[in-house]
Amino acid sequence: MNALGLIYGVIFWAATIAIVAGVAYKIRLYWTIPAPLKIPTMPAPRTKGGVVFRMFKEVAFFHSLFRSDKLLWLFAILFHYGLALVLIRHSRYFMEGMGGVLLFLQPFGKYAAFAMIIGLIALLARRFMIDRVRYISAPSDFLMLVLLLVIGISGALMTFVSHVDVTAVNSFFISLRTFNFSGWNLPGDPLVIFHLTAVAFLMIIFPISKLMHAPGVFFSPTRNQVDDSREKRHIAPWAAELDKQGVDYLHELKK
Repeated sequence: MNALGLIYGVIFWAATIAIVAGVAYKIRLYWTIPAPLKIPTMPAPRTKGGVVFRMFKEVAFFHSLFRSDKLLWLFAILFHYGLALVLIRHSRYFMEGMGGVLLFLQPFGKYAAFAMIIGLIALLARRFMIDRVRYISAPSDFLMLVLLLVIGISGALMTFVSHVDVTAVNSFFISLRTFNFSGWNLPGDPLVIFHLTAVAFLMIIFPISKLMHAPGVFFSPTRNQVDDSREKRHIAPWAAELDKQGVDYLHELKK
């Protein structure tokens, strides 16, 4: 164990706890907050199977975004698909060996960094160049895109310009995962340290950022509700008791 490995070992364990606990807490909030109305965006599916298919199209292909803004859809696809492949490629840092699909996708993840960076630059430029988007953008929106760009560019530099000791980084993260403290040795390459610092910071702030739209989309009532308002009355759990009281009151009036 070296000093740098100890420092970043503690940082990454703290960041892991922060992102896991924070995301779990937010999902619990999303899960328990009732939807007050039946408000699916039309045209809406009328069966649960239709809702599942709709959510699949939204998550996998950004279907509604494609229908509303095709240029923004292209930028979003470049970023999200590029990020997904980059994350798959990074799985090698947490495993002692790979095979099958993960091994097959490694080369694609290497070059997907360019798609991710291009998509981020376009999304950032859009926030500056389009008046209506700039007006509703908070400083955190710009900073989040810049942080993701920093991570993407520094990662690409390590892959294509300044090659790092991948074996040492792989050994460091496997040691973190297995609690092998003697293996907490991290190479002192400034680019590696810069990249890992940015990643740890992103992990810590993820649960309190707008990036929580990733799991949040599954809890959006405009997407996950069945359009059965004609067949079934929708009553939010918190309103059920009030509704019962109203029915009882009507019965009393009829007597």
